[in-house]
Amino acid sequence: MVCPWSNRHLRPVGKEQVATLMVWLVALGITALFIWLLSDVIWQGGQAINGAFLTQVPAKAGREGGIAPILVSTGWVLGVCMGVSLPLGLGTALFLTEFSPQQSHRAIRLSLDILAGVPSIVFGLFGNAFFSKVLGLGFSILSGGLTLACMVLPILIRSIQVGLVNVPGEYRQASAALGLSRFGTLKTLILPAALPGIAVGILLGIGRAIAETAALIFTSGYVDRMPTSVLDSGRVLSIHIFDLAMNIPGGEQNAYGTALVLVILLILINTLVSGLAERFRQSKLQIL
Repeated sequence: MVCPWSNRHLRPVGKEQVATLMVWLVALGITALFIWLLSDVIWQGGQAINGAFLTQVPAKAGREGGIAPILVSTGWVLGVCMGVSLPLGLGTALFLTEFSPQQSHRAIRLSLDILAGVPSIVFGLFGNAFFSKVLGLGFSILSGGLTLACMVLPILIRSIQVGLVNVPGEYRQASAALGLSRFGTLKTLILPAALPGIAVGILLGIGRAIAETAALIFTSGYVDRMPTSVLDSGRVLSIHIFDLAMNIPGGEQNAYGTALVLVILLILINTLVSGLAERFRQSKLQIL
């Protein structure tokens, strides 16, 4: 019989309690840091945001005025990014999941994971060398959007791949039993079933692209005027925050206001991602 107060019983319990305490301390520390940062941005940025701030052009290098051209440039860069990366990502994920040999999947997944972890400054240097100089696009919204498309493409492909792989195999078997073609199966069964997962991948790509700074400094430029086409240079929200905080004396207030706008956009995107993930989970439960 083993004594309940022996070291054999007390030691594992003690280690478990210490590990649990450390996990809680780390979680509370991260939560407190996030709340402190968010509170500071809301407190400082809330004093700058009003109707004029969202609709006027910047004045005095951004110390005064609003961020209307910055919002337009951000929307255009995101539009180019997703307009290019979404068809390529969807087509590549479909090919890898449905048509390519299984032996090549591991090497391709590893390559995509490595690309997803490449620092954004490297993508910025590539975009500046290839899109801005070789293709002659210069510092433009098109050059910045194409560079961001290269950056978010690995995330899109992997996310869409997960959505396609999670489609029950019975769908494919039932489709084959009914004599449907492979493309008919994709169109009528696989893609609709994987749509929630595809949407989550799209929003994750948008979430990363909208907060990007380093890659766009070398490609889309610094100009804060209202763009008239995708060939104009344009300043996005993240670059505007960086410029006001680091290079413009007296621009801190508007930098906080712009940061708050960016945080609100990111929270809205994350809320959409969480909602779609929950709907996807519920749809899976209904299927089962």
